[in-house]
Amino acid sequence: MPATSPAPVARDHLTVLDGGLSTALEALGADLTSALWTARLLGDAPQLVVDAHRAFFDAGAQVAIAASYQASVPGLVAAGFDEDEAARLIASSVALARQARDEATAGSPGRELLVAASVGPYGAVLADGSEYRGRYGISDRELRDFHAPRLELLASTGPDLLAVETIPDVDEARVLVPLLDEIGIPAWFTYSVREGRTNAGQPLDQAYDALAGSPSLVAVGVNCSQPGDVLDAVRAGVAATGLPAVAYPNKGGTWDSTTRTWEGPAGFDLGLVDSWVEAGARYVGGCCGTGPDDIAALAASLTV
Repeated sequence: MPATSPAPVARDHLTVLDGGLSTALEALGADLTSALWTARLLGDAPQLVVDAHRAFFDAGAQVAIAASYQASVPGLVAAGFDEDEAARLIASSVALARQARDEATAGSPGRELLVAASVGPYGAVLADGSEYRGRYGISDRELRDFHAPRLELLASTGPDLLAVETIPDVDEARVLVPLLDEIGIPAWFTYSVREGRTNAGQPLDQAYDALAGSPSLVAVGVNCSQPGDVLDAVRAGVAATGLPAVAYPNKGGTWDSTTRTWEGPAGFDLGLVDSWVEAGARYVGGCCGTGPDDIAALAASLTV
């Protein structure tokens, strides 16, 4: 049933998410130029991953999204790991986020912090920018065969929830939602969008209709998109599903898959956040380009 316009929400009912893990890692000196992106550090520099999560918690984030976005057994095997080691590294992403959470709460026993296992799209593993295009040219069966074992592996690590994120295509959503319902762990689901459509070009109402009625989903929304594109997605998600919305856009700019850098002007206007909250967003954070300082500013703005 479509949701009615949300009533004003108390600021203490909002949850602050973290920012771009890659942004925090690069600030700590990490080299993310490999096809594995942040997943490479699960094996090479796990303490850096802990430190990046901890920086976001210290900035006021209440949820850490684990470094599993671009991690898959096939991708790690292609990089030279055997299958058992690949599975162990993927599982370690949640353990590292949990370690940072435990450190952050050690001196603040009343602080409730969560760990979300990131479930990126099939296109993320291709490392060619496909998560900003969709339309992979593969069958639903192939998508299911890719996602199902990774979801089961991440679920086995016991995260507080799954962050299914940067999904560019309704076709991929229609494969993922039944898998999420089979697993039964609470999850949020966010699309990557552009100018009122998914990155694959589908209308937003169609995209969020594909999520309606799923018992596993606790929030729907948008991430890894321009801040100016968030409001339409939040409104469409709330209207289609009746669920609270989750919004964590990029700081700005456009991803160049050739240079593996963000190009163009960046800027996250915190003045936009009030409209997202009024439209039903209850989980708010940042994605690529947003570091701990940005999350600290966001957290401060949400406590006024």
